[in-house]
Amino acid sequence: MIEELFSFSFFQRAMLAGLLIALCAALLGVNLVLKRYSMLGDGLSHVGFGTLAVSAAAGIAPMAVAVPVVILAAFLLLRLQSSGRMKGDAAIALTSSSALAIGLIAASLSHGGNIDLHSYLFGSILAITKSDLWICVGLSIIVLALYTLSYHRIFAITFDDTFARATGLRAEVYNLLLALLTAVTVVVGMRMMGALLISSLLIFPCLTAMQVCKSYRGVVLCSAGVSICAFALGLVASFWWDTPAGATVVLANLSGFLLFYLAGHLRAQK
Repeated sequence: MIEELFSFSFFQRAMLAGLLIALCAALLGVNLVLKRYSMLGDGLSHVGFGTLAVSAAAGIAPMAVAVPVVILAAFLLLRLQSSGRMKGDAAIALTSSSALAIGLIAASLSHGGNIDLHSYLFGSILAITKSDLWICVGLSIIVLALYTLSYHRIFAITFDDTFARATGLRAEVYNLLLALLTAVTVVVGMRMMGALLISSLLIFPCLTAMQVCKSYRGVVLCSAGVSICAFALGLVASFWWDTPAGATVVLANLSGFLLFYLAGHLRAQK
């Protein structure tokens, strides 16, 4: 059964691209969760959905429009948070609901002729193309290089932006870079996971790792491992049980979280 799955080229692309997206999302998600900005991915995915729906209805290449728009949205959300004029969660709620409404209106006005709403909302592994795979490869290289070369700087801005700036670190540059990488990860990951589920790849692995790991380095490494394993198991299980791939990956992450939560609880009792 497993050998048969990997004989399909679309499954090979989906598995490799998904593992790379899961790795990037897990690494970026650690910083979002620890900075209490974990719903950024959810807000950006809704912006991505709205942009994809509008561009598809207008007959424009969806990905070419979605990537810059979602990146701009990420920058604006960070700017609103840093300005203090609006709380981060309020800005995300405002943006995500508005973008989702715009996308649904665009879909209704096009009479469904050019838009596959189910694919945009819940994802489809058949949507992963060779160009998407190369984007995933390039994105993963950039994210891994960022963590390797700027590990201590990222650690500093994650826990104390003010102190990082006081030491001369240009925290806003790294915050914007993380926002940019998160935006690209969300847009590419939406192709497989869908707008409603992609944020789970950012949030679940970090929360799972935090149940047993107490250091930042431990959380990062454990989060990456958990995310990769959960995605691989979820994708294979989706074919085994004939269930939606994105939803099955989320349930695999949920199962991992519950196991790690139980392990952490048992260890605390000793």
